[in-house]
Amino acid sequence: MPEAPDPHLWLEDVTGEAPLAWVQAHNARTSAELTARPEYLEFRPRLLALMDAPQRIPHVRRVGPQFYNFWQDAGHRRGLWRRTTLDSYRQPAPDWQPVLDLDALAAAEGENWVWHGAVFLSPRPGGDWRRCLVRLSRGGADAVVVREFDVVTGAFVAGGFELPEAKSEVDWLDEDTLLVATDFGPGTLTDSGYPRVVRRWSRGTPLSAAVTVHEGESGDVSVWARHDDTPGHERVVFGRSLDFYTSRMWLQAGDGRLLPLPKPDDASLGLHREWALLELRSALVTDDGHTHPAGSLLIARLDDLLAGQPAWTALFVPTPTCSLGGTTWTRDHLLLNLLDQVANRVEALRLVDGAWQRRAIDLPGPGALGIAALHEPHLVDDPLAEHCWVTYTDFLTPDSLMLARADQAGVEVLKQRPAWFDTDGMRVEQRHATSADGTRVPYFVIWPRGVEPDGDNPTLLYGYGGFEVSLQPWYSAGFGLAWYGRGGVLVVANLRGGGEFGPAWHQAAIREHKQRSYDDFIAVAEDLVRTGVTRPARLGIMGGSNGGLLVGAAMTQRPDLFGAVVCQVPLLDMKRYHLLLAGASWMAEYGNPDVPQQWAWIERYSPYQHVRADVRYPRALFTTSTRDDRVHPGHARKMVARLEAAGHPVLYFENIEGGHGGAADNEQRAHLQALEFAYLWTELSAPAAG
Repeated sequence: MPEAPDPHLWLEDVTGEAPLAWVQAHNARTSAELTARPEYLEFRPRLLALMDAPQRIPHVRRVGPQFYNFWQDAGHRRGLWRRTTLDSYRQPAPDWQPVLDLDALAAAEGENWVWHGAVFLSPRPGGDWRRCLVRLSRGGADAVVVREFDVVTGAFVAGGFELPEAKSEVDWLDEDTLLVATDFGPGTLTDSGYPRVVRRWSRGTPLSAAVTVHEGESGDVSVWARHDDTPGHERVVFGRSLDFYTSRMWLQAGDGRLLPLPKPDDASLGLHREWALLELRSALVTDDGHTHPAGSLLIARLDDLLAGQPAWTALFVPTPTCSLGGTTWTRDHLLLNLLDQVANRVEALRLVDGAWQRRAIDLPGPGALGIAALHEPHLVDDPLAEHCWVTYTDFLTPDSLMLARADQAGVEVLKQRPAWFDTDGMRVEQRHATSADGTRVPYFVIWPRGVEPDGDNPTLLYGYGGFEVSLQPWYSAGFGLAWYGRGGVLVVANLRGGGEFGPAWHQAAIREHKQRSYDDFIAVAEDLVRTGVTRPARLGIMGGSNGGLLVGAAMTQRPDLFGAVVCQVPLLDMKRYHLLLAGASWMAEYGNPDVPQQWAWIERYSPYQHVRADVRYPRALFTTSTRDDRVHPGHARKMVARLEAAGHPVLYFENIEGGHGGAADNEQRAHLQALEFAYLWTELSAPAAG
């Protein structure tokens, strides 16, 4: 029997007159209800004050002798790109030099510009850092306009490089040449909407004259090119992302030929000076019969790899509880960020007399550590060659930014976020729930002061469970104000599909096994009820993007278990997700719904296909953005329309700007978060139905 046509397909027309009228009507109803709530009236101005507070850490990026920061506050809604020196940055009030005022630029050009970063040209020896390619988004979309900018004059370069709006990737080959992956016209994009072609573009010539140097296939996710200007190791590397987890790479030879970089398709390969670093997603059996397990980190000399005879050395081998969270190179050290029981620790490795020696770096814990080297490889005598940034936070500890050295003990605390809420009497537990197949699933419980497991606590369960993303502790002033301060319990679940325990933890819940993510989430919710933390009427769930799919699936599979649902920028119609915007790039995670066998997996959990009129659902709040060009806003629109058609009450808010992040500036963020917290307190404080 043929499938009935989708009556809500018209809502996929993102900027159509009728769909936008539908959006405006729903926004008006939701806003009228929630902005009148006392919680909203209290939260919004206080959340905005937190977001605009000058005491926030101004995170910086090193560019030569300068440190650049992008800053938004009450006086700079769109944002101010500015810079200072390291010595000045060490001071409580750095001396910031403005570089580009986005508010002034947006006003002058009549555009709603959102900052998406800049790509700098490395200067010749003795030269100044002055040229960069600024990336500007209209309303926060992933697609950007690229324009050449001079940071010395503070002006865009007249007649300089400029690319129209597209999901472009660019890199400098030299001061007069770019490597460009963009929309060059029909046939130059993949099915996912990303560039399929890389071209070499010379200054002063039209983009149409750029020479093709690398191509992928329409079924790929994207192609890319990177220029490495490390003295003695200059090279250009090209890549094809075959799907979200597999890729192939080539090194450009001096005569222009592309030499394949031999690696397993599902492994990640990084190059540093003479080294090739390989991170495995599946086991690798070497020619001598040795097996390196999935999740291992291997190193070999690049020349040996190109010759097809790499002598791989294992620098890290995972354990059941410890996985590789990331790596970064200083000039002479490789830093490993390890994730052990969802808490970070860092090790420094250095080659000494032919053997890799390691030492643990003494850093705060247990919590979330971030680490990034400051070394700029093109500098021969870099005074910061062994320095690295270290960030630390946990659920009850405000973020700190530290400067450390890979070759020395000790850290220098440069910036510390203030304590925005009182943590006296609060506590954090790490617990485990048992999923449907017997797997132990860890989760954190953050308890406000004086709150005990009485079976009636307002509780918010947050999850993601996909794309190898690990959910680690974070400090949130907003939650301190609008959740903990009112007695709300927060729970963060580390579901399969994430990256908390390496590739196996992720691969256990993809494609035909994706339901395991939802089983894990439901198991945590059931455990919260079983152990007396809360009860269904007081239990809310929240998730965004893939996490929006997670809470949509949980809501339709176990509506009896939840009292509130906040579903943010979600995927929901999994029959059509691969046809909408970047959706085709995620088929390695979910499968292809056009293949009957794979649709059979997907259909079992696709929320849009499981809305029923004879089931009572929590009154959910769906949020999205018109300018989200990654996850189509039609997912949320159609889900709301289907729920309403089945007679279910529902709330909906679509920000006109914001992209996949949902908001473009602090005012929009404060408004959206205040709506969500007001909604949660409304639903989770309501008397239980008889």
